[in-house]
Amino acid sequence: MTKLGLKEWVLLLTLVPAMIIGLVLGSYFTINRYLELNDFLVEQGTNIIEPLAISAEDALVNKNKNTLNRLISHSHNKQSPLIKSIAIFDHDYNLVVTSNYHRHFSQLEQKTNSSKSTLVTFYDNYIVFHTPIFDHNVSSDNSSLTQALPIIGFVAIQINKDQAIMAKQQSAFFSLLVILSTLIFALTFALKLSQRLSQPLKKIVLAIDTLKSGNQDISIDRPMGGEFELIRQGLNNISHNMVMQKDEMQKHIDQALSDNRETFEQYETQNIQLNIAKQEAQDANKVKSDFLAKMSHELRTPLNGVIGFTRQLYKTPLNKNQIDYLDTIELSANSLLSIISDILDFSKLEAGAMELEKIHFQLRDTVNEVLTLLAPSAHEKSLELSIYIQDKVPENLIGDPTRFKQILINLISNAIKFTESGSITVDIECRLFDIKHTSLLVAIKDTGHGISADKQDSLFMAFGQADSSITRKFGGTGLGLIITKHIVEAMKGGISLNSALGKGSCFTFNAMFELPEHNHIEILPINSLKQKRVLYFEPHEHSHDATLTILENWGIHVEACKTIDELETALNQEFNFDISIIGHSASPDTMKDIRTLVSMTREHTDYLYLMVNTISHNMREALVGIGADACLSKPVNHKKLCETLAAPYRLDHPSIHTPTTCDKILPLKALVVDDNAANLKLICTLLEEQIENLDTAHNGAQALSLAKTHKYDLIFLDIQMPIMDGITACKMILDSSLNEDTPIIAVTAHALASEKEHLLKIGFRGYLTKPLDEDMLRQAIHEYGEHNMPKAQLKIPKAKTNSHILNSPNAPFRSSIVDWKLALERAGGKSELAHEMLNMLMLSIPETQKTLEQAYIDREREKILQIIHKFHGACCYTGVPKLKNLAETMELSLKKGASIQDIEPELFEFQDELINLISDANVEEV
Repeated sequence: MTKLGLKEWVLLLTLVPAMIIGLVLGSYFTINRYLELNDFLVEQGTNIIEPLAISAEDALVNKNKNTLNRLISHSHNKQSPLIKSIAIFDHDYNLVVTSNYHRHFSQLEQKTNSSKSTLVTFYDNYIVFHTPIFDHNVSSDNSSLTQALPIIGFVAIQINKDQAIMAKQQSAFFSLLVILSTLIFALTFALKLSQRLSQPLKKIVLAIDTLKSGNQDISIDRPMGGEFELIRQGLNNISHNMVMQKDEMQKHIDQALSDNRETFEQYETQNIQLNIAKQEAQDANKVKSDFLAKMSHELRTPLNGVIGFTRQLYKTPLNKNQIDYLDTIELSANSLLSIISDILDFSKLEAGAMELEKIHFQLRDTVNEVLTLLAPSAHEKSLELSIYIQDKVPENLIGDPTRFKQILINLISNAIKFTESGSITVDIECRLFDIKHTSLLVAIKDTGHGISADKQDSLFMAFGQADSSITRKFGGTGLGLIITKHIVEAMKGGISLNSALGKGSCFTFNAMFELPEHNHIEILPINSLKQKRVLYFEPHEHSHDATLTILENWGIHVEACKTIDELETALNQEFNFDISIIGHSASPDTMKDIRTLVSMTREHTDYLYLMVNTISHNMREALVGIGADACLSKPVNHKKLCETLAAPYRLDHPSIHTPTTCDKILPLKALVVDDNAANLKLICTLLEEQIENLDTAHNGAQALSLAKTHKYDLIFLDIQMPIMDGITACKMILDSSLNEDTPIIAVTAHALASEKEHLLKIGFRGYLTKPLDEDMLRQAIHEYGEHNMPKAQLKIPKAKTNSHILNSPNAPFRSSIVDWKLALERAGGKSELAHEMLNMLMLSIPETQKTLEQAYIDREREKILQIIHKFHGACCYTGVPKLKNLAETMELSLKKGASIQDIEPELFEFQDELINLISDANVEEV
């Protein structure tokens, strides 16, 4: 809508009322004049026709037309030009006489007129009057009543309206003239008024614009009339106040600027302090990362010893129980290594560096490993631990089994920790997404304390626990569930909790896995169990359903029982069972019940097996002693269960046939190159048990010379060596020798990720990181050397005597620096080799001290790096972890560009440790 100005409003408010008033008054007077003229014409016509009708009575009675003509002509001429025509008709409405016969004469003719009075008819330009002519000569009795007089004729007069119309037009013209005069007067008045208002308004607007522009001198000194004077005074006051406020504001601005300068200086000081604090936080974070890395390394070292000795024990004659114990030890040690790695997981999660592997694995074996590890904790509390995997769940998957086991370990161990009695059940289902992917749905339910709703959300936060007070009963860092949540989300799944106080908890999560194109089918001896009758008794519902599903999938006819009554009914049948399986909780209090069940079942079955929630060897032996053929621990391992049930029906039953196994020496020829004599000796010792021929070299030049004259199947090449380093030797061997296609494997004390990529680009086929062990070398040989191995030429070594057992298994001297168990592990359990390698290290220390001190004095950084690298390689196999860590730290720092000054603390500590080691030995040769 268009906005109107003051001038337009003055014109509008002046002209519109004047126009409306003029139109109303003009219309009123014009209409009144029009009505007055009509009434005047009617009155004139009536006054003419009625006397004329009376005058024409005698002439019409006597039929005297001349008198009638004279009468109407006289009347017509007297009232001309008002009268257009006068006509007299007889009582039948026949024309008698007329004063003017014209083309509109038909308007005077009226066919029927029963009216006794004058009739007026209006036309566009004429008014026609009709009045009857009465005969007054009839009886005098009724002479006073005209209604009773007979009509002898009619008089018709046609009156012209031209003069009336002219008068009406004059009246309308006069009204219009009055209206126009009024409008002109109003317009003139409005213009004068608007001009009188607009001039002061312009001055006021100009003054306001001046104020808006920042100029307080508005110059309105001349007085104005009326309200404008008030406005003028108000503007002048505003201008004066603005001047005052501007001065005051300027003072405030100056004060604010001064305060801002002081604030900015404070901010700059705080920014400097924040930068310092940020740098300190980054340094602290770096220290934390270094601490975690070093602690992780220090914890892994003794665990490696546990795992190494466990593997050595596998090589000795063992009974079945000992093998089970070693399986548990190895699984526990490996799981502990994984848990130690979890210390770094939270840091990885914070940095978003969590990566998942894609490995082909078997689901049931993975779950069984977790349950075997956690079962002892559940059995100690007499808890029922059960796993139920539905039939449709695929056995072969592609994903990260280590992280999947970590999720299960965290959730199941928490369930065991917070459950005092009852059971922990694990249910695994699957939902097929497409032909290449499936989603596992895992539910872990316990009968523990439960968690209140207000504390459930905090469980999935870092360091969150249901009870974080210092008096809490259960331990834990509170990182397990947050790590679990991130791993589950990395597997494109989610985790949820359903719990209530006193009603236990149920953790449910789903994870996405790929389905492999080719499945690994593990052959179990289920054919031996076909058509066998099996009696199965298990009162615990979940364990009952889980084991029953496994047995039925093997095609076994199972008679399942949950109660004693059902068991008695099954035993009262006419036939005996081939196999009976009894599941029960095992404790000193339940021994009597188990004995009763065994005695009830023994005579009705060929083989009787127990499944109990204990790993106690003595308990299981006692249960076997009361009549059972074997005793298995819950939760049931499907492989062990199948092998145990099928054992009596197989030709390769351990009591009938025990296969002999022996290591095979591969007909391969290898070249081992290392400048460190101890490293060289250890690698050769480990390789002699696996391949047929070995050549050695102490530097790259010797290796190149041998490679030009001998063809090798494998070359193990150290990187940092005198005369010619490993990288140069690798390039020259691949370019000009008989071994252009021979796999060359780099052997280095510590390979950075970038260094490993660099080695592979140069031409190395693979790399091994010190310290080496038999498994690493065996894997490298089979991966890189088997394609060169002639078929059907494997040699079986002669039986070796355990001569190393005859040597002293103890350390040659006492020292806090030497970890003799680690030295034995690095030597493959060979005490003699461990003594010899430690002796070689001790003999090299004086020379190392001398060359290192000289290089430090000369500030030869590269020389120091060579010395440290060489000594680092020797430390990897001699059980001196502290020296190894110091050497590794200095080597890594120098490789990353650190100066000699940066590593001086470690260098001085390293020299002190060498002095302490020699002091502990008290001799130069061990």
